[in-house]
Amino acid sequence: MTQVTKMWPLLTGSYSYDKSISTFNLGRGQRIDAPILAYLIETRNGRILYDVGCDHGKISDPVASAHFYKPEVFEYGAPVMEESQRLPKHLARLGLTPKDVDIIFLGHLHFDHAGGLKELRRCGCGAEIHVQQEELEVAKSGADGAVFADDLLDDAGSPLQFKLQKGEYSLLPGVHAIASPGHTVAHMSMLIELPKGQPVLLAGDAADLQENLDHEIAPGTLWQGREQEAISSIRKLKTLAKKTGAQIWPNHDMAFYRSLPVFPEAYQ
Repeated sequence: MTQVTKMWPLLTGSYSYDKSISTFNLGRGQRIDAPILAYLIETRNGRILYDVGCDHGKISDPVASAHFYKPEVFEYGAPVMEESQRLPKHLARLGLTPKDVDIIFLGHLHFDHAGGLKELRRCGCGAEIHVQQEELEVAKSGADGAVFADDLLDDAGSPLQFKLQKGEYSLLPGVHAIASPGHTVAHMSMLIELPKGQPVLLAGDAADLQENLDHEIAPGTLWQGREQEAISSIRKLKTLAKKTGAQIWPNHDMAFYRSLPVFPEAYQ
């Protein structure tokens, strides 16, 4: 029986960019607005955060923003992240603090998914940080330009401690880590069994848009060009959804996000 009681999608920022970043070799020249999401999952045995958004400091400080979001690398500049979209602010609206988070699960280590780690630690969050071992190895190698090495350090410059994982596993009854590589070397999605209604399958960046799922289009950013691996992961998620009755949630689809309950209303 699932231990999940409810969950919340958390809008931690937004990004405007060329659609081809989300749909491989398609949509070039079309600008889209994409939500940057994290998900808070409440269970009878603690709270889990799937992803943590961007580092607010790298966006709000002009010097830091110019350094990290160099125009020659980030053609569209830095994402937009309002003060109210910082994770501690979301948690406060639920009567919680970062200390109330027990597990942080990172689907991958790109800046818009792992950047919030430093602020959560600064606010007293002592949660275990789960990440795939291969993801961390690639991140440390510098081979993936969408990873900011600074996001993996605390304020003192010491490496954050991760609970390294290999492959699929259950975090607890009703919360399952699902391998969906292609966007990154060891990208992970998450299947969540809710107490009422159909399960939710968080695609993460295995599927930015509903279009990725409907037409089996790889995301536009791929690890070493592994398009077929990314498409295989989309098909795997669709097969799992059919088997479990789950609804797949694309990760950067603004129209889909706007169809969800408005925070702080919970999804159950």
